[in-house]
Amino acid sequence: MAKEPRPVEALSIWEDARAMLTKARAEGIETAHERLQQQTPHCKFCELGVSCRNCTMGPCKITPKAPRGVCGADADVIVARNFGRFVAGGSAGHSDHGRDLVEVLESIVEGSTSDYRITDEAKLRRIAAELGVTVEDRSTMDIAAELIDIFYADFGSRKKEVAFLCRVPAKRRELWDRLGMTPRGVDREIAEMMHRTHMGCDNDAPNTLIHAARTALADGWAGSMIGTELSDVIFGTPQPSMSHANLAAIKKDKVNILVHGHNPVVSEMILAAAREPALIAEAEAMGAQGINVAGLCCTGNELLMRQGIPMAGNHLMTELAIVTGAVEAVVVDYQCIMPSLVQIAGCYHTLFIDTAQKARFTGAVHFDIHPHNALEQAREIVRMAVQAYARRDASRVQIPGEPVNIMTGFSNEAVIAALGGSLDPLVQAIAAGDIRGAVGIVGCNNPKFQQDSMNVGLAKELIKKDILVLVTGCVTTAAGKAGLLLPEAAEQAGPGLRKICGALGIPPVLHYGSCVDNSRILQLCAALANALGVDISDLPVGASSPEWYSEKAAAIGLYAVASGIYTHLGHPPHILGSQTVTDLAVSGLEDLVGASFFIEPDPVKAALAFDLRIRAKRKALGLGE
Repeated sequence: MAKEPRPVEALSIWEDARAMLTKARAEGIETAHERLQQQTPHCKFCELGVSCRNCTMGPCKITPKAPRGVCGADADVIVARNFGRFVAGGSAGHSDHGRDLVEVLESIVEGSTSDYRITDEAKLRRIAAELGVTVEDRSTMDIAAELIDIFYADFGSRKKEVAFLCRVPAKRRELWDRLGMTPRGVDREIAEMMHRTHMGCDNDAPNTLIHAARTALADGWAGSMIGTELSDVIFGTPQPSMSHANLAAIKKDKVNILVHGHNPVVSEMILAAAREPALIAEAEAMGAQGINVAGLCCTGNELLMRQGIPMAGNHLMTELAIVTGAVEAVVVDYQCIMPSLVQIAGCYHTLFIDTAQKARFTGAVHFDIHPHNALEQAREIVRMAVQAYARRDASRVQIPGEPVNIMTGFSNEAVIAALGGSLDPLVQAIAAGDIRGAVGIVGCNNPKFQQDSMNVGLAKELIKKDILVLVTGCVTTAAGKAGLLLPEAAEQAGPGLRKICGALGIPPVLHYGSCVDNSRILQLCAALANALGVDISDLPVGASSPEWYSEKAAAIGLYAVASGIYTHLGHPPHILGSQTVTDLAVSGLEDLVGASFFIEPDPVKAALAFDLRIRAKRKALGLGE
């Protein structure tokens, strides 16, 4: 017998989401929420992490009556290697994103593309000098060529450490060296994790988890950081600007193109094509009032940060955006793209277009986009979207709500500029207690939670306690729709944070980019620690991914903890089948790296835990409340 669907009020805190969930049900369209019900109850062995299918002597599952698999591995070993492979998958995702940006920069230097260019030459030179490249009396292209070699080497196996470790406080680097956690190369650590977790290799759970941390650190301090820095170099370093968010970013009278995924390489070209007068004229000839580009998930964040393009929604809004009936095309690159979007697009006139060989979708229209043909291919995609406008069924169009204004564009460079050119005013505000600490809230939506209830709830609780909040990824849209990305939101903050926001004209919740841009937060923490002459673990800071779901989120959480940042998760990864692994995650890592995970599904309780942590760190630094 089919399960009774949960009321839409229980699925999301947003009125626009509830309206589209209601419409989807009325039209017989299945979403992630229905599929979650079909998949529950989940396999308990998988939830606990005690099932193994790494060889064909199994699959095995650990029970009290069968405490070891066929090979003899116990629950500790199986859970550790499952989690290690999970982290390796997440590290591969964001790091491969970084590699794609290196390849685009290489195409620029070689002259094989005219569609992309170096936009922020000053940042390119600054990064190069930081990494030991001579920049005086050299052309930008010569410097870029040397930088490309450094970054490609960060993915390899010949180095003893990745380049951006020059940013890490000395105490933290010494700790990693002592523990065997120093990341040497992105691909090397990922490959070694796969080797270690093959049957008959690493059968000591803590040892496996040490390498999992090293693998995650290679992502945070190399793969992701390269992706962020080169995106700034190629497309421009974000500066504060205004935009808006929610499904009202979709326009009833325009050709609507939604960009989805994570890498700005494709979405920047779609936007450029959509702004060309000839294609706008074609749209007007079809009866539209122009072409509208809006973002979903992280590639939306990339365009939001740099171009002010509005956000239509986060992860659990992607299906619902199509349900509006007003989307001509969804153009995707990779990561966090539900295959269901192809089926839902097929229920309307919407084109679903994939653009990467590493992310093909059965039933999609495929374009193979590379640096040498990107703009030409983007023009063809936009032209197809314009033609699709003629097939729109106006009777099925429903766009709920009104746009919510948001302030975006807070790169580290923008923050330092707003502070007068140095971090000293921020250090002084922290010392004075006006800003008691900072927490980065990052990551996903998960249909196991009421959508954005934790993301928004935690942010609101933290700013009340004079704790500055930085958001990336899907939390951006949540905070924006809640009105927290506006300077006026400082009225909801504590007196100290309210004063600072008023003086600077900024929100109490700062949009720091896409999920790959969590590396900006790492860099900021390292810079603060270096300014104070302490380790990152000594700072009054924290990290959270309240509604996470993906391998990438696990890698992010682990590199935050391994970097010394106390990290909250709204629900646990699949590790509870091993007491050894669980104890290491929530307490043992504190002794090793000065930080740990904590699990808490209640935003008020999670905020209290952060408050107590920040209070203790301030006291240890000799700072008052």
